[in-house]
Amino acid sequence: MLTQITPPVARVAVLYNPSTAPYAGLYLRTIEDIAPAFAVTVETAPVRDDAAIEATIARLTREERAGLLVLPDTFTRLHRDAIVALAARYHLPAVYPFGYFASSGGLMAYGIDIEDLFRRSAGYVDRLLNGAKASDLPVQQPTKFTLVINLKTAEALGVTVPLVLLGSADEVIE
Repeated sequence: MLTQITPPVARVAVLYNPSTAPYAGLYLRTIEDIAPAFAVTVETAPVRDDAAIEATIARLTREERAGLLVLPDTFTRLHRDAIVALAARYHLPAVYPFGYFASSGGLMAYGIDIEDLFRRSAGYVDRLLNGAKASDLPVQQPTKFTLVINLKTAEALGVTVPLVLLGSADEVIE
């Protein structure tokens, strides 16, 4: 998505906390594998506190056509307001893991639909309470993903979101 905006992003920092995102390596390998197809350079941006978040974002703004990809983890959720505010202050386009980041002023969010996941989880709880064995229940992956785009933020950042991307959004904040 960051390569589709104008001006397109050519360097992406992947922000996460290694202490709260033990699975980050899986995301990073996938992102690094696909990056060349989009002519994007990827760097890891492990952070553990607000000072590290600001230092990472401030450093990125000194690079041409840089952007931020925030991984889903407890730390990034708890520090959402700081991450979104710093990205806005430094005029850094970013993609976040959940729609509420975009509602809080982030540029774009793409990730699992949390409400759908909770609804499906309730079905599992119901089955367990009615006697099903946990070992007999199939493993389920998220099936519904949402894209939220904040046009107010796009305008403030001076980026243009193409109509194709807007057309595929589940929610557009004007």
